[in-house]
Parts: sequence; structure tokens; C-alpha cells
Amino acid sequence: MSSPWLEPPHAEHAPLRDPASFDVAVIGGGIAGMTTAVLLKRSGATVAVIEADHVASGATGNNTAKATALQSTIYSTIRRNRGVEAAQVYAAASAAAVEEIARLGVPSEIQRRPAYTFAVDESGSQAVEQEIDAAREAGLPVVADELSELPFPVTAAARLDDQIAFDPVGHTRHLASQLHGGGCAIYERTRALRLTEGSPCQIATDGATLTADRVVVTTHAPVWDRGLYFAMLEAQRSYCVAARLREEPPRGLSITAGEPTRSLRSRGDQLVVCGEGHQTGKLTSEDQPFSRLEAFAREHWPIAEITHRWSAQDLVPTDRFPMVGPYLPSSSRLFVATGFMKWGLTGGTFAGKLLADLLNGEENPWAEALSPARLSPGSWPRLAWHNLRAGAYFVADRVSPATATDVRELKPGTAAVIREGAERTGVYCDHGGLLHCVSMRCTHLGCLVRFNEAETTWDCPCHGSRFTVDGTVLEGPAVNPLPVKPPPQSCG
Repeated sequence: MSSPWLEPPHAEHAPLRDPASFDVAVIGGGIAGMTTAVLLKRSGATVAVIEADHVASGATGNNTAKATALQSTIYSTIRRNRGVEAAQVYAAASAAAVEEIARLGVPSEIQRRPAYTFAVDESGSQAVEQEIDAAREAGLPVVADELSELPFPVTAAARLDDQIAFDPVGHTRHLASQLHGGGCAIYERTRALRLTEGSPCQIATDGATLTADRVVVTTHAPVWDRGLYFAMLEAQRSYCVAARLREEPPRGLSITAGEPTRSLRSRGDQLVVCGEGHQTGKLTSEDQPFSRLEAFAREHWPIAEITHRWSAQDLVPTDRFPMVGPYLPSSSRLFVATGFMKWGLTGGTFAGKLLADLLNGEENPWAEALSPARLSPGSWPRLAWHNLRAGAYFVADRVSPATATDVRELKPGTAAVIREGAERTGVYCDHGGLLHCVSMRCTHLGCLVRFNEAETTWDCPCHGSRFTVDGTVLEGPAVNPLPVKPPPQSCG
């Protein structure tokens, strides 16, 4: 099953097959890239969007579809890590993003709803009280609430009115329809492989070369390592289920203040429940994220049917603040947006507004705080730990034993690691009994990938790259697939 927002058919955009030239090239066709592109077109630029898959097929299409400035306990987190002024910038940008989604979207598809951060125990209640204080100090009209619509005891809740539930895929495709034509273009199924900065910049893709005066990278995990963003971003996965209820679902956009995270919203007669986050590459065979979410839903609501299961990857900067601006401090032609901390619909939208202003030479009050070149000394211990952990994975996975010696013993739907000298091969047996064998060496920086049983993928624990069982790139920063190896024999 996939995200319900990705189910409707969409207009196909042809891949790049011939050299082309534009004022601006945007790499990544999610909400951040498409918002940037549409705003730049409205200012008179010719813009091309390059998307490795389809518009909105990545993180934009796999989430809870909330646009809200109240985001769990983010303001108390930002205040603690970067201070009150940074929290005020984030609040202003997020509130502006909610209104920008309403302005750019289809009015009939925008649903105004209250957003809640709630607690179910005493420690969570303290976190909610701190968040109310931090959010108010940041400038948001947040109030305390009883949140009586949930079918279990709530010990405390914060509420922010007039937030948005919407279809993020429909919204982003709507933006795409506004962009296409008039000297602008969208190239789907086109992967950007190399960039040469200059006047103009040259982007080598798997189809043809595209040139542009300026380039914006909104690929979720930034491609190209020149900014070392992979060293500053922690990759985390989360899971969602949708269930059709036998009663009216709750109307609010709710999320817990403590662990385990439970993010809730309704979609028609369905309840959407998300949570069970973990570091990418760290899911074990004992973990059952979808089962836990389903059990939570069944415990509290009369479930008629589980209709959808999906997952998403999020990038969290080590200083707990998004990065939007010049790719490098010296960059005048290359820009980036990343690290939206699990709130990419609002973050991607305010990133689009900020990037459009920067490329148009206009002042923006959020630019300094969101600049990727900022210094955050308080986050340096976390930054060091993140990279020491990646180094530990790089070494430890190479000395760990193989999990199988005879792949004929593999059962359909399972995977194993086999050793061939110093090399490791990841082997997956599909439900038809066919083997899929790939090198386990991640094509980003050479860490060894691990099998994700819940999603049938190979995931890198170092920097979050993900691949299909056939080696195709699903998530960056990797841009090249895992090398395919010949299957030694059949399985099952």
C-alpha cells in the first residue's frame, strides 16, 4: 500500500532528452522546489524543474498532510538550542507558509482546522506547558485546551487555530500546472548527476545537459557533497497508516508532546496515524512499526479497515533548524533548502518564499537565521556524535558476520548478507523465488547498507541513502545505484 495522496493519476512530464537552457534550474520536484519555481516564474524568470521520479513522489507525497505553525514541541526545542530570536523567525516563517499554501493552492481543497500538541502523562504535560510558553514568546497565539475529541485521557494540550489540512500531492501538482509552459518546463524521470558551477552552470543528467544561470537544490537530502550537508543532517524514518472508521474521526491536527510519537488527522471517514520514528538503517527484524500504529488505532477507535500504509524520511539538522540559502558561503549561483525537521510542508513552502526573494535580490527577514552558513556552537557536541556514530557504522558493519552462507535457504520475502572475500552482497528473495543481489557498499561514501524489512529496501545508517532491492536510488545523498551482482542460485 502507498500514501493515499499518491493514488490519483497525474499528468506525465517528459524526461530531459535534449540540451536546454534556462535562467534557473530547480533540482527536486517536491513542494519546496515547485513553490520556488512558481514564485520565480511569476517574477519573470524562465525555470526548469528536474525531478528524478515524479512531481511530489518523495517526502511531499508521504506524510500526514498538515500545514501548521504549531509543530509538537519545536519552539521549546529551538529556544533551547538557538534562542528566542530564532524561534520567532521560525514562527513567522511557518505562519507565513500556512497562508502561502492557502494563497497558492486550490481554495476548495484547503480545510482550516485547529492544530494541537497534546500529552497523556505528567512529563508530557510539562512539555506542553513549556511549548505554550515558547510558542507565545515566538509570537503565535497558542492557547491551552482540553482536547476532548480524542477517545483517551489527555493531561494537557496546546491549540493553534486556523491551520490547514490539505492534499500535498494535489497542491504540488497544481503548482506544476502553473509552472509548465511560457518558457518554463518540468523534466520528470531525470536524475541530476553532476554540476559544474560557472556562467552559466551546467547540470549533467542521465538524459542530457541542462544549463542555467543559477541552480536551486531542493532534493530533500542535498545532492553533491561540496557543502558537507550529509555531515550535519540526521536521517530519520517514520511510518503512517490510514484506517476507515465506523464513527466520525477527530477533526483536529494533533500530535503528542512525548514518546511514542502519535500524529493524528482525519481524511474523510479515515483516521491517519503516524509515528514510530527511528534512525534510518536502524530498524531491526523485531521492530514492527506498522503493527504498532495499527494496534494503537484499534485500541482507541472502531476500525472497519486498514486502507493504507506508507513511510517517509526526514532530515533533522544537528542544530535543530532548517537550512535555506546559498549552498556555500561563497555561492552566488547555487542555493539549497533542506533539514525541515519532519515539517516539510510548511518548511518547504517558506523555503520557496525565501529562495525566490534571494534570487530576486530582495530582502527577507528570515535569511540570516536560516542561512546554512550560520554558526551554532551549542550543537557541536551533537554534530561530533553524529559523525562519530557514522564512522562507527562504517567500521562495525565490515567486521560483522554474514547472515547466510547458502541462499537456497532464503524464504520468499526475506534478505540476507553473504560474504565474497572482503566484499558483502545483499541478497533478497522475492515472493516469486527470484534472487536480487546488490553490492552493500553505499555509493555515497561507502558505508554498508542494511535491510529494512518493513519497507523491503536497503538503507544506509551513515547518511540515510536508500535503495530498492534492485539497487535503484530511493533517497539521497547518493545519486548512483548500488551495483547489481549476478545471483548465485535460486532461493525458496
